[in-house]
Amino acid sequence: MDEMDERQTPDRLRGLPSRLLAMTSARADRMVGERLAAEDARKWHYAVLVSIDEFGPTSQAGLSRRTGIYRSDLVSVINELEQRGQVARTPDPDDRRRNVVTLTPQGRRQLKRLDKVLADAQDELMAPLSVAERALLVGLLERVLSR
Repeated sequence: MDEMDERQTPDRLRGLPSRLLAMTSARADRMVGERLAAEDARKWHYAVLVSIDEFGPTSQAGLSRRTGIYRSDLVSVINELEQRGQVARTPDPDDRRRNVVTLTPQGRRQLKRLDKVLADAQDELMAPLSVAERALLVGLLERVLSR
């Protein structure tokens, strides 16, 4: 682990899955955050772009549910993406009180760049593991999270 000498860590701490998950999560979050920042993006930008790309145009409420971003925070994320020309907000033809958020061609290009950035970050994070071990780890983490 990066910041500390694990030989100085008590055995009971060193083997705690919750500690190992937290430390790995912190490393991954830091790595991804730095990589995205180098592209003038944040993880919430990526989450919104991916959600619209995968599920199509949707309301802000739908984006909030799919991404886990609080509605109040989501407004500022959408504002940033809209200012960058990566999403467009238009009134919903079925309900003029709500907006539909759509991915623009510029947003698709940015998403393609960010997909590459995140794939590279995942490869670096998982470098010590084989392809089979990576798949196993992902499956195990999905099982832990599904409880």
